[in-house]
Amino acid sequence: MKKVFLLASAFIFTLAALAQPKADDVLKVNTEKHEFGKIKQSVPVSTYFELKNLSDKPLVIENVTASCGCTTPEKPKEPIMPGQTYKLKVDYNAAAMGNFVKDITIKIAGVELPKVVKIAGEVITAEAYDAYTKEKEKEKAKNNGKSGK
Repeated sequence: MKKVFLLASAFIFTLAALAQPKADDVLKVNTEKHEFGKIKQSVPVSTYFELKNLSDKPLVIENVTASCGCTTPEKPKEPIMPGQTYKLKVDYNAAAMGNFVKDITIKIAGVELPKVVKIAGEVITAEAYDAYTKEKEKEKAKNNGKSGK
């Protein structure tokens, strides 16, 4: 009898776990990863992730966290209404040199597993950034000259 009760209990808990919505069922994000490309050291950058409520109920974002202190996401103060979109601002301070990939975790009320989006790029010195932008401008001018012929 105890085995039957335990088996029935396990089955019910499994069904309850499967019934809980997943983040992708209630939330659509315009992109999973934002690539900043090359950015100048010590010059903060920002981007926005568009979060759309796919459900028929207000979507409450309980918390938004980043994988390190160099990244600061803004948590929505109000629920996102059904069918509405919220622009989630994410700032990156660009202090440390080199390549980076940072996770932004979005915890939704009533959803067990959070939604994770990423930012990425490469922080380079001011001198390297200036050389990089000059090279891009030369290429752009060269390509504009070709298309104008």
